[in-house]
Amino acid sequence: MAGTFITFEGGEGAGKSTQIRRLAARLEGLGLEVVTTREPGGAPGAEAIREVLLSGKAKALGPLVEATLFAAARIDHVANRIRPALDRGAVVLCDRFTDSTRVYQGDGDGVDATTVAELERIAVDGVRPDLTLVLDLPVEVALERIATRRGDEHPDRFEGEADVVHHRRREAFLSIAKAEPDRCAVIDASGDEETVANRIWETVAARLDLPTESHPAEAGHG
Repeated sequence: MAGTFITFEGGEGAGKSTQIRRLAARLEGLGLEVVTTREPGGAPGAEAIREVLLSGKAKALGPLVEATLFAAARIDHVANRIRPALDRGAVVLCDRFTDSTRVYQGDGDGVDATTVAELERIAVDGVRPDLTLVLDLPVEVALERIATRRGDEHPDRFEGEADVVHHRRREAFLSIAKAEPDRCAVIDASGDEETVANRIWETVAARLDLPTESHPAEAGHG
């Protein structure tokens, strides 16, 4: 594959979607084709599964069924969105990927590691991130951001978990990053959007050997 695959991971409220938009603008400022996407979702079949997962309807079926649904969505996503973009040389920025399954359905919900690994192997079909940015934020700050963003809306399946669950997920993401330093980089997600965006850019530019300056198409927004 000729392209570059960058995934964004981290707990709820870390600002992944905002920072993906900002990074996409900076990369496009270098003349690169950028594809932004998300999980679960990113392709028509996967988006249909996303609705089931985030609504909480699948929770009653148990963690193994949820993990299998995530894998089914990922199969569609990789085949119809990620791989074609990488094959034509694009930079793909994805909001969550396999690490989230390891953390949420594996470490969090107790699906054994062997099963998670096998579902991952089938779903990714050889497609692996070149770089994973783990946006790290204290849980208390993250929950405040979620509440502000959500307003009167009901939390989704994963936002509404108990505080202890959010703490456990944070530690699990950090453990993955520590175990795979060649692939992962932990980004301090505290501070304003621009500060975090600059931290991300410094890491991406260094890891991918890009110029340290670019001309983002949406400077000051996101």
